[in-house]
Order: sequence, then C-alpha cells, then structure tokens
Amino acid sequence: MDTILEGGLFFDGTGAAASVRNVGIEGGRVVAVSAAPLPKAAHTRTIDARGRWVTPGFLDMHTHYDAEVEVAPGLVESVRHGVTTCVLGSCSLSLALGSPEDLADQFCRVEAIPYGAVRAILEERKTWDCLPGYLDHLSSLPLGPNVASFIGHSALRVHAMGMERALSRVKPTARELGEMDRHVAEGLDAGYLGLSIQTLPWDKIGGSRDVRSRPLPSTFARWSEYRRFARQLRARGRILQGVPNVTTKLNVFLFLLESAGLVRKPLKTTIISMMDTLASRGIHRFAGVLSRAFNRLFGAAFRWQALPEPFELWADGMDVVVFEELGAGAEALHLEDLAARRALLADPRYRSTFRRQFRSKLAPKIFHRNLRRSTILDAPDPSVVGKTFSDVARERGVSSVDAFLDLVGEHGDALRWYTVMANDRPRELERIVAHPDVLIGFSDAGAHLRNMAHYSFPLRMLRLVRDASMRGEAFMSIARAVHRLTGEIGDWLGIDAGTLAVGKRADVVVIDPEKLGPALDVVREAPPLDCLGGVARLVNEGGGAVRHVLVAGHDAVVDGQPAHDLGVRRGLGRVLRAA
Repeated sequence: MDTILEGGLFFDGTGAAASVRNVGIEGGRVVAVSAAPLPKAAHTRTIDARGRWVTPGFLDMHTHYDAEVEVAPGLVESVRHGVTTCVLGSCSLSLALGSPEDLADQFCRVEAIPYGAVRAILEERKTWDCLPGYLDHLSSLPLGPNVASFIGHSALRVHAMGMERALSRVKPTARELGEMDRHVAEGLDAGYLGLSIQTLPWDKIGGSRDVRSRPLPSTFARWSEYRRFARQLRARGRILQGVPNVTTKLNVFLFLLESAGLVRKPLKTTIISMMDTLASRGIHRFAGVLSRAFNRLFGAAFRWQALPEPFELWADGMDVVVFEELGAGAEALHLEDLAARRALLADPRYRSTFRRQFRSKLAPKIFHRNLRRSTILDAPDPSVVGKTFSDVARERGVSSVDAFLDLVGEHGDALRWYTVMANDRPRELERIVAHPDVLIGFSDAGAHLRNMAHYSFPLRMLRLVRDASMRGEAFMSIARAVHRLTGEIGDWLGIDAGTLAVGKRADVVVIDPEKLGPALDVVREAPPLDCLGGVARLVNEGGGAVRHVLVAGHDAVVDGQPAHDLGVRRGLGRVLRAA
C-alpha cells in the first residue's frame, strides 16, 4: 500500500456509526478498511490518525470558483478546510458558453469579482466553444479538488439569442430554443449535473455597454422556457438548481410544483436558501413545512440549500449586492465613477427616494436594514470607527439612513462595515441543519471576495453538532453530520464522491476534533490574488482542525498546511461527471 492511516475514528460518509479503523490506500483508491494492522511495504508511509476523525472529503455544492479555477486551480482556501469536491456553474452563471465580454458582463457585478481581471483571463485563456469542451478544459488544469458543474442558463440564453435579445421579454424563436435544447442535451451527455437558473431580478449585468444594470438573462425567461429544459433533466435524473424571486416569494411554489412527481418522474430541484434571516423571522420554519408537504404528499424531490453558521456580511461603502434589492441602491451601483456616485448620493430627491425604499415595511427584503446592527470597522475618519450607523446618526443629529448616505458619500469604498444577515440564533440554526429537506452548502466560495467567507462551513457544522452533544443536548450524531457534508450530497448530485469504502477514490480528511473551537469563527484578509485584480479577500482561519487532506490518495494538506505544489505543478482532482 502507498499510504496507511492508522488508528483514526473512521466515518464512511453513509451515516453508519464510526469505529476505529486502519485505512489502506493504493493507486489513489481505498484498498483496505480494517480493525487489524495492515501490512506495510518498504515504500508505505503511515499517517498517525489516533485520536482524530478520518472522514471522506467534504463537498461544496454551490461555489462561484468559475474564474478563480482558471488562475489558481488549487482552490486552496476550500481544500485547506477539507473540501475535496467543488461545484461550479451556480445561479445561472457559467463561463462555459459565450464571448469573454458577454461572460464577464454576466459574472462580475453579481459575484463582486473585478471585471477587468476576469475579462482579461477569458480573453487570454478561452479556447473552448461548447459545453463538453469546457469540461475537457477543466480537466487540463492542475486542480486541487475535484470539480463538477451545472449548465448556466444565463450564459446559455445569451449564447443562443445574443445579449440584447436575451435581456428582453421577447420569446425565443423556435431556432433559438432548439439551439438551447441541443446545448443542454450535449451538456448532460458530457456529464453536467443539470441546469442552474435565476429568477431574482436584483442581480445585475455589469460592464460598460448599454445593457449594464439590467437583470441577468435568466430572469427574462418565461417559466415555459425553464419547463422545456426541465423535461430533459427529469428524464435523466439530473438537477434543476435555482434562485427564487424573493420579491414576491410566490415563485417558490413554481419550483415545488416543477419538482412534484405524482403523475410523472420527480425532478430533483434545489434552491437557495433556508436561513433564519433577521429581515423575515420565522420564514425558515414556513419553508421547512412547505417542502415537507410537497416531498411527502406530492412526491417532489426538493431540497433547500443551507449554511450551518451565521451569515455575516462585510461591505465597502455601498459596493455589496444587498443594495441591488433597492431601486435607489441599484441606481447608485450603476455608476462606476465614484465622483458621479457621490453627487447622486448628495442629491435631495435621490436621498428622499432612498430613505423611502430603505424604510419600507412592506417591500420584500434580504438585508434587514437595521443600522443599529451595522458596525463601522474602518474609515478615513477614525471618530466613527467602532460605532454603528445609528450611533453616528445620534451624534450628528440626523437619521440613521442619512448618516449612512453621508458616510458613503464622504468615504466611498474606504468605509468598511459589518453586519449579520441570518442564522444568529443557535437553536434555530440547529433546526435548519437537521431538517430532512436541506442540503448543507451555499458557501458562494470564490465570489464576494470582500464581503463574506464561508470556506470553513463543514468544520463549523461538525463543531455545531459536537458542542450540542457535549452539553447534553445532542440533536444529531457526528456520523450523521459527516453524512450530511459528504455522502448525502454526492448521492443527490449523482457523482462519485462523498463516501469511503474499498474501491472508492481516496478523498480523505483527517480532523483533530479538539481543534474545532472558536478559531473557526475568525475571518481575516488574505494576501490578494494579483491574478484576480489584487483584491484583498476574506478567508477563514482553520484553527488547526484539518490535519491532513488527501485527494485521490495524494497530499493536498500536510500537517495543517497546503501542499507546496497544490494547483501549480500537478493536478490532484479531476472533473466529476454525473452518472
């Protein structure tokens, strides 16, 4: 055997009870799982796993690594937290089909990634022109983790209709629909997991063309267009991934109905997200009741995505996606020139509109808009640092909204602030992660580089479960928690990932459970990736919990540190294709 992990508490990823085992690896696959010592050859190395957990590599089913994988394919921030499989192509966005300009216009503003960097990457590297070709291209990269992908509907629509027509309410012609159908079939044949769509109009087109600030192309499709492609997904057992329109919340029922299978094969459907939001307390409980009813009574195959941790948000001025939900916010974000934006923020009529929309009790919202809960972390004016916007408002004798607009106008994106959006109540969070209709994911890894960091979500899930057990209030076993992070997701996605058994690929994580502590909550700025515009992005501390990561039996993390050649000289991961 090439490698033997000795004496660890072994979790196979199926939810079965853990036991102390020795695990033997040869040729990138597990060849033995035994309570007895395993024979060693001269070349065999051993990893001491005593007192530690040995689990399958974790799966991150919702990322936006589509750009980063081109320039830093090791995807180190995920791998060092034990993630060995990442899914691309989420939220209707993909770099698989389209021109560099079209793809950058769709991708960058929504995901808060520097436009110039992404467009330059695509103009330099894009050689593929079809969905199978894109997966072949990914296979040529020195990947750290394995990757899989959805077909992005926005990119598909623009490729078939052109940008202008795709961003309008015109119905696609029979030829355009046929072309999209053909691409979907070709993609599913090549092993894409399914199709991702977007129905939320808050996410906007970037770039400098006349179409800037229109909603993403997928939002202009009628439901009949989605349903057309869903027929292929249903027939093949593939997945519809979506973003519901929280403006009305009513189209959640359309996703549920599309998934239902009383008189037909159910359609695997997953949408974001089950969260205990500050803006709409209790909505997660209603969501859970709704999905239970459809899955039990109507034979649906519906799953929410959920994060097992507080949903924290950092922002530079107004440059954060939550302001796209306000018409006035989107108007300001439309202006790339900061001087022009500053002039707009000072306009009395604009401020009146912004105040009215921001304070509206009836408007649907994700951002809670409670400026008492929003703390200033940094600004050129040190007198405001450490205070909430409401604190500054009291000192200046103005409203909280005016204080916010004044500070953004004065300091622009040099104003750094923080808030918590959701999942701040531990007991409600436990209820969410234990819900049977939830898949643990939605990290958005690789996007919102300055706004959030959820790379460590698998470790925080394990800590949540372990802490409850240690205080005598267990709501889930550790084996079930591992299953939720590994085998359950792999099985649902239809890919070969998430379990450890003889003959399986050796994607393995060795965890020190004593290190699942407060360090997991620490978020810091990492050195910028020059290839992504030099942005200082947010990352998670690991606290030393992950000691070793193997991808196909090869070292990705050793003694808590990423392997020196991860994503540089050799590829460990591979492209996983749906069966």
